[in-house]
Amino acid sequence: MTLVVLLFAYLLGSIPSGVWIGKAFYQKDIRQFGSGNSGTTNTFRVLGKKAGLMVLFMDILKGTLATYLPLFFHLSINPLWAGLAAILGHTFPIFAHFKGGKAVATSAGMLLAYSPIFFLYSASIFVITLLITSTVSLTSMIAAVLITLSTIFIPNIAPAILAHKDPLLISLAIVITLFIILRHRENIKRIINGTESRVPFGLRSSKK
Repeated sequence: MTLVVLLFAYLLGSIPSGVWIGKAFYQKDIRQFGSGNSGTTNTFRVLGKKAGLMVLFMDILKGTLATYLPLFFHLSINPLWAGLAAILGHTFPIFAHFKGGKAVATSAGMLLAYSPIFFLYSASIFVITLLITSTVSLTSMIAAVLITLSTIFIPNIAPAILAHKDPLLISLAIVITLFIILRHRENIKRIINGTESRVPFGLRSSKK
C-alpha cells in the first residue's frame, strides 16, 4: 500500500499545471515561451497574473494533498516521503515528458501540510526576500537556504513555529535546497551577467 500511495503522490505531482492551463485557456504551450519552464514564474511571465495565480495555487495544492495521503490511508510512514514523491513528479512529470518546474511551489505545499505555521513563516521569508531582490529566481534560492537553516535552529528558539527537530525534514530541506539551486543554473548565469528578469515591484523592481 505504501508504494501505491507514493506512486499516486508522484502522479499527483506530475500534473503539469502550467502546461495544461496554458493550452486549455490560452492556446499556448508555455514551454515554448519565456524561459521555457512550465512552472509558476514563467506562467506569470507568459500568460499573466490570473494564470500565474492559478498555477501557483495548483502547484502548492499538489504538494499539500500528496503529503496528506499517508495520513488519509493511515500509513505509518512519515508523510514527508509522499511530499517528496510529489516534488519529484513536479520536476520530472510523466505527463510532460519529464520536463517540469523547479520544485519551489510544490515544496511549499509539502510544508503547508506538514506545519501550517512553519509554512506561513517560510512564506513570509520568501515575500520579504522578493521585496528586497525583486528577482524570483534569486529569492527562491535565498529563501530555500534560510528555510533549511530554520528547520535546524527554529525548534530551539521558536518552538511555536516548529515544535521539534525532524531529521527527515532537515535532510529533505537540504536536498531540496541543493536541487533548487541546481535547477537555477541558467538563472545564476543571468544574475551574474545582470540580465535576469525582475518583477515590477520591490526595491530593485523592473519599473525603476
